[in-house]
Amino acid sequence: MIAEDHPDWSIRVLDLLTYSGTKANLDGLGGHVTFIEGDIADATVVDAAMNGCTVVVNFAAETHVDRSLINSQPFLHTNVRGVQVLLDAAIRWEVDRFLQVSTDEVYGSLPVEATRSVESDPLGPRSPYASSKAVAEQLVLDAHDSHGLHTLITRGSNTYGPRQYPEKIIPLFITNLLEGRTLPVYGDGSAVRDYLHVDDHCLGINRILECGQPGSVFNLGAGLEMSAARVAKTICDILGRADSVIEYVRDRPNHDMRYSVDSNAARSLGWKRTRTFDEGLQRTVQWYVENSSWWKQIRQSKDFKAWELAWYAKSGQSGLNG
Repeated sequence: MIAEDHPDWSIRVLDLLTYSGTKANLDGLGGHVTFIEGDIADATVVDAAMNGCTVVVNFAAETHVDRSLINSQPFLHTNVRGVQVLLDAAIRWEVDRFLQVSTDEVYGSLPVEATRSVESDPLGPRSPYASSKAVAEQLVLDAHDSHGLHTLITRGSNTYGPRQYPEKIIPLFITNLLEGRTLPVYGDGSAVRDYLHVDDHCLGINRILECGQPGSVFNLGAGLEMSAARVAKTICDILGRADSVIEYVRDRPNHDMRYSVDSNAARSLGWKRTRTFDEGLQRTVQWYVENSSWWKQIRQSKDFKAWELAWYAKSGQSGLNG
């Protein structure tokens, strides 16, 4: 989005290209982007990459809750140590703005009848992933308070759209159906998330980057709460499949049953979502249908197959090889 809207800007992408990263996602950007392969927890690499930059946006993170329940160490390495390395370099190079992309999961689970989380609410993370993101937020706030770094934090709700690694619920369900497999829904499928299309998420980050007050935190949510069961049924409807392919499996340990954020602060800056859930999901399904070579290569990889065996078999899902 930045490359399209600001063709005169110089953009550097620092990425370790772990299991979910692929340089092919930058195809078509030509000379707009300089790519640097490296770890945000490597101070030498970060220092060189940040030299001369005026703005830093940190999207880098280990993000999958299920993976954090199996092995939390990569989450601590990237989401905590990596953030501190980035902040140290930003302070050293005196960058104009540093935006940390966080998550609504730092609030913890809301009861069904509760109102939406606001930025001043106490945090209550309940997984190694969410805890690592909450710690990262505190490091960012400390950098602002102690060193005067112009920091901003966004807490985004569940994001979906093209090119999302198919371990997350929406691309997992889409690609499972396209391969003739079942849809594993945790528990009774009643866990609720607020699904935000990636285009709207990017618009929100861009607006906050431009207008947010230093040291501030902003929620970014679509205001479109959906249960996992409804997501599964909607994808079945779009692809013309019967609901019988939905398989209710053993629930995730300590499963947060509801996230919902109040995005009034971001809206006060002029941001608003542009897509409904049905429109965004339809477009997303169509992208996966038209780009099977992209996701089939991933699903056939050793990492993805190992991940299925490590977690989904453990959850009681049947037909992993079907």
